[in-house]
Amino acid sequence: MLVLTQDATKAKLLGFIKQRVHATAQQLASDSEVSLPAVRKHLNDLLAADLVVASIERPAGRGRPQHVYALSQRGEAAFPKTYAGLCVEILRHLEDLYSRQAVMAVLQARDRRRQQEWAPRIGAGQVGERLEALQAVLEEAGYQPAVRQEGGQLYLEQSNCPNLQVAREYRELCHLERDLYRSLLGTEVEREEHLLCGGKCCRYRVG
Repeated sequence: MLVLTQDATKAKLLGFIKQRVHATAQQLASDSEVSLPAVRKHLNDLLAADLVVASIERPAGRGRPQHVYALSQRGEAAFPKTYAGLCVEILRHLEDLYSRQAVMAVLQARDRRRQQEWAPRIGAGQVGERLEALQAVLEEAGYQPAVRQEGGQLYLEQSNCPNLQVAREYRELCHLERDLYRSLLGTEVEREEHLLCGGKCCRYRVG
């Protein structure tokens, strides 16, 4: 099932674009048995939603240049992936072969690498400035973050967790995430709401 659109026709078109890699509106109309004007309207909606990208391609031999459509990164993300399941399976094997401590060593090494990669982008400004920079980094990583201020208190909310399936098996991942934010922001960070515990988001109080 696609996760970014509830429109059945648009979901079908995304599926045909994924199969063809690059597709023209005419090809999609033929594949979906939907009229060409309707397909063009759906494609405009998908472009506006950043689910597809368009480019101009000149056919081999004679022929006018035509628009071809491909999935954007966001569109590709609409299709289920098994990466999280594979990650959990690998970590389980690592634990069976060595120990839980070996799994922790891998997760800690991952966070140290993130610290090294993200710290230059976060910078050394005021907490609010760092938090805005962290929000941009987390947006790219798929966390759907939002920074909020309530009564002078800063909060970071994450509506999505790309690591949720792994965290269900290895809750230490959540503790490492909090510690990473503390280090990057240079201040106290406490979790007040947790997706893993049925919350609507992961909500952190900052400072």
